[in-house]
Amino acid sequence: MENENVLILGLGGVGMHLTKRLSNEGHAVTVIETDPYLIRQASEQLDVRIVSGNSMQLQLWEHARAKQMDLMLAVTNDDATNMIAGLIADKFGIRRKIARVRSLDFEKGSVLPAEELKIDLMVHPEELIAKEIERLVLRASGNDIIDVCDGRMKVLGLRVTEHTPIVWKTPRELAEVYPFPFRLVAIARGITTMIPGPNEVVRPFDQVFLFALEQDINHIMREMGVQQRILQRVMILGGGRIGRRVAQLLEDSMSVVVVEKDIHTAEELAGMLKNTQVIHGDGTDANTLITANLDEMDTFIATTGENETSIISCLLAKHLMNKQNRDPNGSIGKTIALVNKEDYLVLASTIGLDIALNTKISAANEILKFIRRSELLSVAHLHGVDAEVVELLALSGSL
Repeated sequence: MENENVLILGLGGVGMHLTKRLSNEGHAVTVIETDPYLIRQASEQLDVRIVSGNSMQLQLWEHARAKQMDLMLAVTNDDATNMIAGLIADKFGIRRKIARVRSLDFEKGSVLPAEELKIDLMVHPEELIAKEIERLVLRASGNDIIDVCDGRMKVLGLRVTEHTPIVWKTPRELAEVYPFPFRLVAIARGITTMIPGPNEVVRPFDQVFLFALEQDINHIMREMGVQQRILQRVMILGGGRIGRRVAQLLEDSMSVVVVEKDIHTAEELAGMLKNTQVIHGDGTDANTLITANLDEMDTFIATTGENETSIISCLLAKHLMNKQNRDPNGSIGKTIALVNKEDYLVLASTIGLDIALNTKISAANEILKFIRRSELLSVAHLHGVDAEVVELLALSGSL
């Protein structure tokens, strides 16, 4: 994608992530933000132009040189501001307009669809992350698998143990040992993610990512000792917007239990969810989880909105599930944690969580995929590591 002039409204989670990504790629980024702390943080870390003030003040758009912009990203924390920004950007002649909107009421067929607000793409962060959790739960293996080339190729992520066949081997040795085609494309070791050279040794506790053809993936999983189980029982900690949506997506295909500590929210969920058991209790308490039959669950999902609570509860659940199933390798119960702080993503992976997700990264990736769509076919974040799988179209003249 050629370098463009980009106007970003809001330096919150999604806005800061996009500002970093786009400015580091060489785009001329201008930001409108009201928060002095976020302004100072961006000024110290990034080479971007910042206009201080409320993005609903039209004179600030003039000051930001809106007429020169190729792209507008409205990612403030206010839905109304982001939607109105589409109309304002259109008046300034900005060609492409993207807005982060939590509500799903403005999709096609609604009274006021995105097209009438002059918005090319509406991104719904909570809906995106809920569907990502659904995708991960429905994966029969419980491991992360990313589709590439419309599913014809896949990237398989798995945790290496002392018993995994590829442990203590190098990519060069793997090419000699295994006749079917696959490539070791990334290794996450501790807090470091690397692209392995031919002589890099795979070690126990590494998280590795293997790239292979779709027809070979099941054979590779069998060779690696990956269990392919149909997950049928799920416990969700936290009945907020995301936890509720995940339950709605899963309750018709499997057994779902939601644990919610707020009595009013629990009562509301019980009346809203048709095939989900709702339990009022503290999910960080072992007795609550045991009483809720955690030992019978295949997957535990923490969507509390509190980083430490989600991580600690997942670790507790992992311990209780695997202790009950007497599995010292931790291969029975799977855990998925929603983590709001980016720094905790790698930490979560290193301390034993299976998958940690971040709403703002998911939303930012959806936006990046849209604005790069002429050459970018897909982008997927490798969970728990600071890397992505990017599928590009090789254009004429590219190296």
